Amino acid sequence: MEMIRTAVELLFVLLILTGALLSAVSSVGLIRLPDVYLRSHAAAKSATLGVLCVLTGAFLYFAFFLDFVSAKLLLGIVFVFMTSPLSAHLTGRAAYRSGVPLWNRRIQDDLKEVLEKERIKSDSSTS
Repeated sequence: MEMIRTAVELLFVLLILTGALLSAVSSVGLIRLPDVYLRSHAAAKSATLGVLCVLTGAFLYFAFFLDFVSAKLLLGIVFVFMTSPLSAHLTGRAAYRSGVPLWNRRIQDDLKEVLEKERIKSDSSTS
């Protein structure tokens, strides 16, 4: 029984360390990537997954070994999962609309066509 307990503890530790490693990779992406859009992507994806792994590992450890279900950790997991991708999306969209240039080697710009259609539609409705 003690061996199973140690194996499960090791599993939770690996989950927490994986989350910490993903967060570190996210910080490298914030430094190395060339424009605000790619940096926002790095921060939103890997940092969110990293924080979720750390919080989930802590929650599972408390639940299984200390018999303590933390509502704060559950709320943290839910709020990070909901708000981090949304805030990165809105930040990127605001940067695009305010004219922050794309990386010069970017191949595709999907939002340009959508915004042009919206502009044409709003111009025709005000005329």
